[in-house]
Amino acid sequence: MSEPTGAARRRGPFKVGDQVQLTDPKGRHYTFTLEAGKNFHTHKGSFPHDELIGAPEGSVVRTTGNVAYLALRPLLPDYVLSMPRGAAVVYPKDAGQILAFADIFPGARVVEAGVGSGSLSSFLLRAIGDQGMLHSYERRADFAEIAQANVERYFGGPHPAWQLTVGDLQDNLSDADVDRVILDMLAPWECLEAVSKALVPGGILCCYVATTTQLARTVESIREIGCFNEPSAWESMIRNWHIEGLAVRPDHRMIGHTGFLLTARRLADGVEPPMRRRRPAKGAYGEDYAGPNADGGSGR
Repeated sequence: MSEPTGAARRRGPFKVGDQVQLTDPKGRHYTFTLEAGKNFHTHKGSFPHDELIGAPEGSVVRTTGNVAYLALRPLLPDYVLSMPRGAAVVYPKDAGQILAFADIFPGARVVEAGVGSGSLSSFLLRAIGDQGMLHSYERRADFAEIAQANVERYFGGPHPAWQLTVGDLQDNLSDADVDRVILDMLAPWECLEAVSKALVPGGILCCYVATTTQLARTVESIREIGCFNEPSAWESMIRNWHIEGLAVRPDHRMIGHTGFLLTARRLADGVEPPMRRRRPAKGAYGEDYAGPNADGGSGR
């Protein structure tokens, strides 16, 4: 049985073409690609790439300035934060939540809209494997080009489960019997009718939006379309901790708000969602409220 795409690049001694992440004594990272006969230069001296080629991962190299660097392959979270960008990337903390709460499984058939720089595409492809299907839609050709280069750089070439289409999802979606849909875009409510037809019963819709107004309109539109269960919405934050002997305290900086996530599941055809029994807070809806699409605008 052949190895999954990209697996050979994640194990064994360092080889020509591998990406290497160096960590200096102050914890700073430097990433480069191994090439025979080349040298890696820093302000603290240099060392030849050949010194790492054939060496096991986790080796330590010293520059001509006698500074030690730890050499490891970059993890996918490291890679997506350092790769070239067109649009903003989906942060690893959010990508991990998407993989977990959208229940991305090996062999899943997934549609993604809003490829950006290819961060989430890389996480999704690694989760679904070679036997899955990821069809990504990106309206901007320049973003799609950057994303394709980033994904192929990580996997060492084209991924057999990936198809990338330049264009709007609602105008180009032709996939059927899709297990999961991930919408990372400005106005996900515009795509609800299209994705509801593509999702299998029980399939999961996951939306990633930046603002509370986008979140509110997306949730209300999901409720209005009537073929999903009650959506769940949340955000996550990460705060690292400094641990040095008895000095144990939270770091002064943290990864705070990056975006909101929400999920909803497709109901069977012809089934109406159960009546919501939760009473909205007084004033949650104004007297003139007529639904999320009453203004006829796109919300952009």
